[in-house]
Amino acid sequence: MSTINQRLDLRQSQNLVMTPQLQQAIKLLQLNNVELAEYIEAEIAQNPLLEKKEAESDTPALDTGPSEERDNVQDDFDSNWTGNENEQPKATTDFDAGSAVIGAGGNRNFDELDESADPAFTRPETLREHLLEQMNVAFDDARDRLIGAMLIDMIDEAGYLREGTADLSAKLGADEARIQSLLATMKKFSPSGVFAQDLKDCLAIQLDEQGKLDKPMKILLDNLNLLAGHDMDALAKKCDVNGMYLMDMIGDIKSLNPKPASNFDHMVVQTAIPDVLMKKLPKNLGGGWRVELNTETLPRVLVNNEYYTQVSNSAKDKKDREYITTQLNNANWLVKSLDQRAQTILKVASEIVEQQDAFFTFGIEFLRPLTLKDIAEVIGMHESTVSRVTTNKYIGTPRGIFELKYFFSTALVSADGTAHSSESIKARIKAMIDAEKPDDVLSDDAIVEALQKDGIDIARRTIAKYRDMLNIPSSVQRRKQKR
Repeated sequence: MSTINQRLDLRQSQNLVMTPQLQQAIKLLQLNNVELAEYIEAEIAQNPLLEKKEAESDTPALDTGPSEERDNVQDDFDSNWTGNENEQPKATTDFDAGSAVIGAGGNRNFDELDESADPAFTRPETLREHLLEQMNVAFDDARDRLIGAMLIDMIDEAGYLREGTADLSAKLGADEARIQSLLATMKKFSPSGVFAQDLKDCLAIQLDEQGKLDKPMKILLDNLNLLAGHDMDALAKKCDVNGMYLMDMIGDIKSLNPKPASNFDHMVVQTAIPDVLMKKLPKNLGGGWRVELNTETLPRVLVNNEYYTQVSNSAKDKKDREYITTQLNNANWLVKSLDQRAQTILKVASEIVEQQDAFFTFGIEFLRPLTLKDIAEVIGMHESTVSRVTTNKYIGTPRGIFELKYFFSTALVSADGTAHSSESIKARIKAMIDAEKPDDVLSDDAIVEALQKDGIDIARRTIAKYRDMLNIPSSVQRRKQKR
């Protein structure tokens, strides 16, 4: 016969509780600066104790095209908007960003940076400036100019605008017919072929401008895959032309520029906005790198404690007092979380720059193997934190804008124990193929032998995989092309 009795036991256990505040901190860490600005706008809208003040920064943005024209367009477009110019910030708590110096010799006074070496007044015209100048002449309507400026900012480094008009209409909130009309005009801008959606469109624009876009040429553009495969017989048959006429057509295509923005490579229009900025410090300041958050896209958040005092003193109802206290706690927690986010991103980015110093100094072939664990161990954080920090966040460097995750690559270890970054090996393979002669095209086996002489032990199948990732054809295809 079983008996039922009561007993009191004391047990100890551990549970992970994800509080709303912790969830918010993790969410903020995952956002890039642009997404963070949108999140803060939503928080300000629902919390009367939060205010936003644009951060003042002495750091110039990386892509600083002439903003005067864009600002004038914006002023015309928003001429009915009015703001309170007399409003003064009333706050005692705020969030701001910091910076760090990597590899410097001791002088950390950023106010003494020598900017005289930056040829701001003698630099070549950027693609954005070139297109904005033509747009301001082509369009009189302020709304057309505003949409046009947005389209200019959306073209990629080749000069293409790859999104369709339907997607552009949804993204910009403009009528699709209006965008189509604007693009029809903007595709006539120089350099010829700019704003094309793809390679075929780019070539067609240039050929039409030269009066060479006839029926056989249109058929040839529809069959660029046959041209890439050097199947001339099938191509001539489709175009209904003889071999000599086909070669003339191919000659016309080869004279075109498949990347209209190539002449502006010195300052390409960037589609990614950097969350972190870095620049080299001069020798008189100790050398090394200056790393800081991009405050141009990072809003400053203020907690209006004076307003809290005013409201809390006048609140008589318990429910009202609880509400304003909750809002104050939420506001203070947001400011604290933003500060923690800023310091975490800065710490991770600074260590990446420290680890990849050779890449920034000498180039891609010196990119060293790096993992999330390597960074996490040095800065004393969890790998998942480093992963969140480096995902969808970009750093502006003297070599261009890169996603932070770009600097993490797998390692190939040679026989002598030396580790080589997969990205640096890809760069070597590309350099070797670019330098090959028409009568001496390198096979994958030949590339393996050349790398082994440099101490890099790599399999032939790995060479083939890297070559495919770089969109480089096989040695047989390259030999046909060079002939």
